[in-house]
Amino acid sequence: MGVDGIGSKGGRFRFFLQGVHQLLWPAVCLGCRENIAEGDNGLCKSCWGELLACSGGDYCPRCGRDVSRYGLVAGACPDCQGKELCFDGIARGGVYTQSLRQMILAFKNGRAELDKIVCWLAKSAFQGSSFYNEVEVIIPVPLHWRRRLVRGYNQSLILAKRLGRPGVKISTDLVRARHTKSQPAMVSFAARKRNVAGAFAVRRDHQFRGRVVCLVDDIKTSGATLNECARVLKEAGAGKVFAVVAAVAGQ
Repeated sequence: MGVDGIGSKGGRFRFFLQGVHQLLWPAVCLGCRENIAEGDNGLCKSCWGELLACSGGDYCPRCGRDVSRYGLVAGACPDCQGKELCFDGIARGGVYTQSLRQMILAFKNGRAELDKIVCWLAKSAFQGSSFYNEVEVIIPVPLHWRRRLVRGYNQSLILAKRLGRPGVKISTDLVRARHTKSQPAMVSFAARKRNVAGAFAVRRDHQFRGRVVCLVDDIKTSGATLNECARVLKEAGAGKVFAVVAAVAGQ
C-alpha cells in the first residue's frame, strides 16, 4: 500500500491511535448519548432516522405549516388565508416534534454542541428556499440581555452565523427592547401577540432601508415573534422580510 495506507508503518500507527482513542473516549450520539462510530456524523442510526422523519414533507412557504403542495392557493395554505403576516415567506428545517424537539430544547438550554445538527437543518432549508439568492442581510431574532446573561449565548445568533453566504451581512441592529415572558407559556396567538408587542426596536444607525432581510430563529410556534420582528423591520424601511427557522411547532 502507499505511504499513507494502513499497510505502511505510519498508517498502522495512526490506525492504532484511532483505536485507542475510540476505546478511551468513544464517540457518543449527540441525541441519545449512545456510543457510535466516528463516521456516524454525530448521531446514531436511530436518531438520524427520527430526525429525517421530522424534516421531511411539504409545507406552506408562507407560514411553515405542513400542507400538500396541492393544498396551496396563491402560494399559501388554508390556515394562512386572510391572516396578516408581516414576513414574506419562511423556510423550515423540520417539524418541532420527537428527536428534533429534544435537540432544539437541549441546544437552547446549554448543549451548544448540538449546533452541528440544528444548524445543518436550518442551513439546508435556507439553501433550498426560493429567497436564498435575494437575501442581503441576515438578522438573528434577539434575546433580551437578561435572558442572554442567564443562557450565556443567543442560539439564533449561532444559527445565523452558520447560514451566511458570501456577500451577505449578519446584523444585530434589531434588538429586544423589553423583557417578555417566555412565549411557550402563552396559550393563544392573541396572548403571544400582546406579549411581544413593542418588544423589538432597531438601532438608529441600522442599514435595513430598501434591503431584503432574513430573520433567523430556532422555533416558530404561533409566528407572533417573527411577525412582530418583521413589522418593526418593515417600519424601519426593509423591502422584504423572510424567515428561516430550525423547526415549526403547532402542526
